[in-house]
Amino acid sequence: MILSNATAIVHDADTESSGDLAVDGALIAAPGARPEGETLDVSGCVITPGLVNAHHHLMQSAFRTLPGTRGVPMAQWLPTMAAAYSRVGITPELMRAAAAVGVAEGLLFGVTTVADHHLSWPAGMPTDDSVELARATAEAARELGGRLAFVRGAARDEPSEAAASAEAIVEALLPGASGGVSDDGMLQLAVGPAGVHSDPRETFELLGEVAARHGLRRRTQANEQVDVAIALEKYGRRPLELLEEWGWLAPDVTLAHLCDVTEDEIARLAAAGITATHAPGCDVPMGWGIAPVAALRDAGITVGLGTSGGGSNDAGHLLADARLAMQVSGLVGEQLPAREVIGMATAGSAAGLGRGELGHLRPGAAADLCVWDVSGVADAGVADPVAGLLWANPGRRPRHVIVAGRVVVRDYELVTGDARTLASNLHRFQEML
Repeated sequence: MILSNATAIVHDADTESSGDLAVDGALIAAPGARPEGETLDVSGCVITPGLVNAHHHLMQSAFRTLPGTRGVPMAQWLPTMAAAYSRVGITPELMRAAAAVGVAEGLLFGVTTVADHHLSWPAGMPTDDSVELARATAEAARELGGRLAFVRGAARDEPSEAAASAEAIVEALLPGASGGVSDDGMLQLAVGPAGVHSDPRETFELLGEVAARHGLRRRTQANEQVDVAIALEKYGRRPLELLEEWGWLAPDVTLAHLCDVTEDEIARLAAAGITATHAPGCDVPMGWGIAPVAALRDAGITVGLGTSGGGSNDAGHLLADARLAMQVSGLVGEQLPAREVIGMATAGSAAGLGRGELGHLRPGAAADLCVWDVSGVADAGVADPVAGLLWANPGRRPRHVIVAGRVVVRDYELVTGDARTLASNLHRFQEML
């Protein structure tokens, strides 16, 4: 496939061009290559790497704007969400329907890879049943052509049950795979407790052992204001001190949120080699604050971007959250330039997943990309079309989206599934609320 006549092509943080981009199978071809296949005219468009949503809770796509969840403290939010889960029932059918909607929504908004930190597991659930929940999510993503990083999370789960479930999920979904990633790169597995506010040291240690056995990435949430308050009340210590003691400040760990961090803690994170995920579309409406992204980046910490779930951020529109991240950054430090934030939503997020083939368009990279039409009236007068992706045209959607060399969105329409059917499949669960 050749994408021809682009106004701009963002290859990576250091390289931009214009003209043609060649895709050979599932990979980006070398400059000047003319592989066989379709030629797609992208005149008037900017091409970027596919967006990587580094922190989502896909099941929450079925529980958006629930009464009692907007503008309330975490202590009220949690039981309200839990009650809704209980009424509907966490089943493979719900997981498949919610994941299909979440992945489809992401693709329509340019998200080619999504990390699903799934935290809600019925107490006492047999291990085989937990595998089926994970399988339903993975199958929904694969059918739609999106890449998925499924994180076997935990939130007050019995530690040994969580670890046994994580082990079984790896053995069932990626038998014999190296490093927790399928051979075609479409499925990745990871582990991650919700945070020190909900999970004890034993959960972190046992899930860490599963990760070490299978080469999985580790992910957790840290230093939202509620996380700090609970850790101080429960342990008399701040979350990062606990995570360091429990072996969870390391290069294979990604920490989401980090709204409330001190200068000393930023230095500690940088020394540990962790990556971070910024989630302003969740943190701002939940009242948790704004992560000091410029300070994190200045310390040498790689920062990605995530939307979080439908319980706190009712949209999976990562580019919109990138715009928000750019706009609010000046409230807690230096204003982040648009290109840096686009880099966070692509290469930064991919680095947190340990996926060096994603998030850029250099030769040999995975052919995951978005084509953004900047020729319309909402972009008229924009001097810099790359920066304009964030500054102009709020609610922007990509014209075309390609994952692993396959067109999954063409002319703004999902081609790997029927969006109305996916929405209808999820509506029947809402009727149970």
